[in-house]
Amino acid sequence: MAMTLCVVFILLAFVESCDGNLRFASYFGDHMVLQKSPERAVLWGYGPEGGQVTVSLSGPTQQNTAPVTVTKGIWRITLDPVKAGGPYIVIAEIEGSTAILTDVLFGDIWLCGGQSNMYFFMSQIFNASEELALTEKYPHVRTFMAALKLSETEMTDLIQVELPWTVPTAKNLNEFSAVCWLFGRYMYDILKYPIGLVESCWGGTPVEAWSSSRALQKCGSELLNGPRNDSVLWNAMIHPLLNMTIKGALWYQGEANAGYNQDKYNCSFPAMIDDWRMAFHEGSGKQTAIDFPFGFVQLSTSEKGSKDDSFPNIRWHQTADTGFVPNSRMQRTFMAVALDLPDEKSPYGTIHPRDKQDVAYRLTLGARAVAYNEKDVQFLGPFPNNIMSLEMYVNITYDQMVSVTPSENIFEICCSGIKAPCGPKSNWVPAPIKQWGPTTVQLSASLCTSSDEVAGLRYAWRNWPCDFKACPIYSANRVLPAPPFIVNRYTDKGDVLENQKLNEKL
Repeated sequence: MAMTLCVVFILLAFVESCDGNLRFASYFGDHMVLQKSPERAVLWGYGPEGGQVTVSLSGPTQQNTAPVTVTKGIWRITLDPVKAGGPYIVIAEIEGSTAILTDVLFGDIWLCGGQSNMYFFMSQIFNASEELALTEKYPHVRTFMAALKLSETEMTDLIQVELPWTVPTAKNLNEFSAVCWLFGRYMYDILKYPIGLVESCWGGTPVEAWSSSRALQKCGSELLNGPRNDSVLWNAMIHPLLNMTIKGALWYQGEANAGYNQDKYNCSFPAMIDDWRMAFHEGSGKQTAIDFPFGFVQLSTSEKGSKDDSFPNIRWHQTADTGFVPNSRMQRTFMAVALDLPDEKSPYGTIHPRDKQDVAYRLTLGARAVAYNEKDVQFLGPFPNNIMSLEMYVNITYDQMVSVTPSENIFEICCSGIKAPCGPKSNWVPAPIKQWGPTTVQLSASLCTSSDEVAGLRYAWRNWPCDFKACPIYSANRVLPAPPFIVNRYTDKGDVLENQKLNEKL
């Protein structure tokens, strides 16, 4: 019986001695990845009160730590920096008991969070069989998944592990996050050292569920109880991970907030990022960077032909109403635009497009530029830096060379006779693309009457603005779509608006 129990514990990745005196926390296990240098990895677990725990590391390099005392049943050790590579054996020892981790690698750890489009399985994407067949070629990209659990209070450890740390196979990646895995695989091709992927996400959940009460209060959110909001997933699925040293985080969420606290997302999302950064920094003993890189996917599409503003609003709010990241409010962030990747025939619903390869690739461009400081990696689609309104035309100058396809209605202008900002119910009319140059686009303003002026301009301001990879404005190489934007000429007081990047002269 004792032998059977040991096997069960190892399979569950709760590596512990058979007498239960010493064990690692739930998300440490054989085959795991620990954060490489220059950061220092944190190890922790449980033991008898007052016991003295030491940890030894054996592999390409050796380490032996000074003893630490088990306090309130928990021990914690911070290793010296370890270069990328492995494998290592990690041994925690206390008098009369040991706990061992084998096949441990050092590399970069990325946390993958959000709702159903992050949870979306590898088995559900386009070319799933071919993609899964490639997994065994990436033995140094390791995966871990937290189980779907919620809590009304902040948990010290995960309530349950869904997938312990594993060496990838088609079988164990079948139900792993496609965006997370593909990102890790693509990054391994660039970095050539181990990548650890930690999936902690849940479909249909709003940002409030993943935010601490501290973060929610910064945005004046009403604190409610229930499975959809109020920190219950922060408590159960993020807070336990704070002791882990990580490289960065990826996020795909926002659909749930299209119908819940939509108007607060421009505060709640940046506030959550800030709070996660602070909490991981403090929780890891300041090993995780206070400004660790945070990448996210801008909402894709859901309903073709819809005139509802909820998805466009969330897309805009995902950038703190700036239109692009990084920006002054959201530094060290990067975004994958996805509104040009609709999937009308998705068997999982149009809100769940199957093309996760392009999403992950666009995230890697941002990670390379923002997280890894690669020079000359283009990761931002075209964005206006000057808009000028003439009597019959609107001229846009972009911040880079553009590839343009004619469109009659992707751009819209707001025709108004009053000096006030345009809203959803204002007179928005199509502004067809008439001419373009290497960095410029000229729009017709002829649909405004002579008594009105152009008081606003917006681009791709729809749930489903274009067909697959067929939006009108892309980077010159047609890899990166232009993100949506909206700009008003006037404030509520009738003053001309200034914008961080748009030097508009509407």
